[in-house]
Amino acid sequence: MRYDPNQAVDAKEWLELDEGERIALAEDYHRRAKLKAPNENLHAVIHAIVENQVALGAGYPVAVKLRQLMDEGLNRHDAVHAIGSVLSKRIFEVMGGGGGDDLNAPYLKDLAKLTAKKWLASGQ
Repeated sequence: MRYDPNQAVDAKEWLELDEGERIALAEDYHRRAKLKAPNENLHAVIHAIVENQVALGAGYPVAVKLRQLMDEGLNRHDAVHAIGSVLSKRIFEVMGGGGGDDLNAPYLKDLAKLTAKKWLASGQ
């Protein structure tokens, strides 16, 4: 399997891979595309997590949000990055002790507010 964030992954095939393979595929894509990130491994981890959530399908709001962002004009890769920015923010909050009782609720609340326009305006 080759990963290209501008193409939808086959959810069943993606979820059959172990997490290390998913991360390696994301790293390989960015290396082939000659795209740099401040922390390439962390960048690939975020890609893998977002793709995992998308692969969960309509039962989890990430797939719907990805489609919404694309309908608002982002390409799929940028939509993954936009969702990843919300996810990263939540991860850093939790790591800083801001976990609370429900780790997922604040993430989903912020994700619901995400739009292509807001993400583009953030400069990320």
